[in-house]
Amino acid sequence: MSAKVRHPLAPARATRIIILAVIGALFAVPIASMVEFTLRDPKTGGHTLDNWAGLFAPDAASTYEVVWTGIGNSLLLSAFAVAVVLLILVPTMVYVEVEFPRLSRVMEFICLIPLSLPAIVLVVGYVPVYQFIGRIVGTDVWSLGFAYGIIVLPFAHRAIKSNLDAIGIRVLSEAGRTLGDSWFGFLRRVAVPNLRGGISAAVLITVAVVLGEFTLASLLNRTNLQTALNIINWQNPFVSVAISLVSLIAVFLLLLAVSGLGRVGVRRARRRSPSKVV
Repeated sequence: MSAKVRHPLAPARATRIIILAVIGALFAVPIASMVEFTLRDPKTGGHTLDNWAGLFAPDAASTYEVVWTGIGNSLLLSAFAVAVVLLILVPTMVYVEVEFPRLSRVMEFICLIPLSLPAIVLVVGYVPVYQFIGRIVGTDVWSLGFAYGIIVLPFAHRAIKSNLDAIGIRVLSEAGRTLGDSWFGFLRRVAVPNLRGGISAAVLITVAVVLGEFTLASLLNRTNLQTALNIINWQNPFVSVAISLVSLIAVFLLLLAVSGLGRVGVRRARRRSPSKVV
């Protein structure tokens, strides 16, 4: 077995440790500050567990019911946005890359448009659209998923596009057609298994963006996790930060689970394939 060869541009071990320490501090300091803030006593300025005890008190269920509503709505919107990415964006990108490669740049430009527009400008454009949508399908919170499906396009597109460029999708398509595979068969048996890495990254980014979005939901009068936390913040800022901390941990675990499922899918696809396509 040959020993590992260090890349000439790879940073030294000490440099990597310093970089990881700095990045860890950037995450640890705000979280530690949040924990310390939730332990403060608003009257004495000392530290107490009353804020956490009040969060889980039985009589506080009705007070913080809006938070549970917001969490449920955010998870629903996350699932809706993920469905938009998986059922619309992925097949469209594969089709354009295979059949109309010259339009790849045009599609990339279209997907990047939401990133260049401020949220308030998007809302101004969404208002007449949602007035029309409300007359047809109602004004339930799930309808906000159409807007979220658009704002996640730049991030999801970039994750999937990098994977598409790496696997050589046009060569795989020609091989599949030579073997008599249909378009949907190629998409299901060849394209998606080779795009699991990019799809997993796109799903992770989509869930993170939707769970952290505030502006669109607030201006379109919808309740999600962030708008619910804003409502609680006006009542009790200490409890609001405590709920934010719990939500942050829960979202981290959720993203970790999604990432783990993506890795399992990649390993299964590699085991099934006699030769890896990268």
